[in-house]
Amino acid sequence: MNILEIVRMAYASLTANKLRSLLTMFAIVVGVFAIISASTAVLVLQTYFDNTLNVMGGNVVYISKFPGVMVGGDYEKYRNRKNITFEDFEKLKDRVVLARSVSPDEQFTSTKVEYGGVVTDPDIRVYGSNEYYISNNAYNIKYGRDLTQSDITSARSVCILGSDVVDKLFPTVFPIGKKIRIGGRPFTVIGTLESKGSTFGQSQDRFALIPYTRAMQIYGSDRNINIQARSPSMTLVPATIDELIGLMRTIRKVPPGKDNDFSVETNNSLKEAFSKFTRYLYLFGFVVGGIALLGAGIGVMNIMLVSVTERTREIGIRKALGATRKAIIYQFLIEAVFICQLGGILGFLIGVLGGNLLAIVMDSQLVFPWMASIAGILGLSLIGLAFGVFPATKAARLDPVESLRYE
Repeated sequence: MNILEIVRMAYASLTANKLRSLLTMFAIVVGVFAIISASTAVLVLQTYFDNTLNVMGGNVVYISKFPGVMVGGDYEKYRNRKNITFEDFEKLKDRVVLARSVSPDEQFTSTKVEYGGVVTDPDIRVYGSNEYYISNNAYNIKYGRDLTQSDITSARSVCILGSDVVDKLFPTVFPIGKKIRIGGRPFTVIGTLESKGSTFGQSQDRFALIPYTRAMQIYGSDRNINIQARSPSMTLVPATIDELIGLMRTIRKVPPGKDNDFSVETNNSLKEAFSKFTRYLYLFGFVVGGIALLGAGIGVMNIMLVSVTERTREIGIRKALGATRKAIIYQFLIEAVFICQLGGILGFLIGVLGGNLLAIVMDSQLVFPWMASIAGILGLSLIGLAFGVFPATKAARLDPVESLRYE
């Protein structure tokens, strides 16, 4: 008997007991859906997170009060740390030797921006930083110039605009040199940026950058900030981190032997922390899916045992015509695997679609979990074989004479 004939008989057995077959396949579908949807969703998050961090460059080091990725109750652990202040930043900037391009990273407010009667929504983020912010955050100047040290020292009312703000205020006018109002205060546009797109659903082009010294005069300086610094090269990133940690401990007077009261991270360390978080999602999906597949395997064994009983006479006829035990076992194992794979295909398709809904919501690229797919095909085959062995063995051991008498 060839494979196609065995598949045809398996299909006939399923359609002969539709409700029982559907319930068995439903358990398989649920199990595969849980595993594949979790794997797809995690892959979407990883792809999105990696694409976002890759834009920044691997040699940028971030200093912050809180770590970039926190899990569970970590917030309680870090909230009592002292704020990182502009005073800390200025001391660090003056003392670094190896690190380059040290800049503060602080959003002072969100407000409206006006020009010539055109007003944006009051959600334009206002960042205060220095001449290194643009390069540290991988933006490119489109028109005009960057901030200079003179702008910072003099606390000038100048600004650089993201592309979303430019498109709103200057659809037909060249923006450089124009006078605008940010939160009701006058500023001169000295530069505009090329578009960078969205990250985690938030536009990276909907902001205005002003000198941090001017921002401190307007909005105050008593706040927690982040600091960015750039290593001279990828190979010197560890040495740069060591320098920054040593200087920050000195500046913040952290006693020897005590843990840092700040976090120092790079893109790679953020990826590692995020990977630890995604392992929990993988584990959840595999636990739920594993339980469902265990129940599905028992259901497959049950339906195959019933099938053996219903086809006792057929088995007797096959044996009388010369079918070997091996052929009988082979037939029923193939049928068990067929049932598992049929339910698995449905669960796989629904799981991939469900997981990629997250990509649509996050405006990220669609993904396909190749490794999970291959593992799923092999896993379902093993389930079919494992839970089909007992029914197949029972069928192979039937006495042909007794089987022919079975009604």
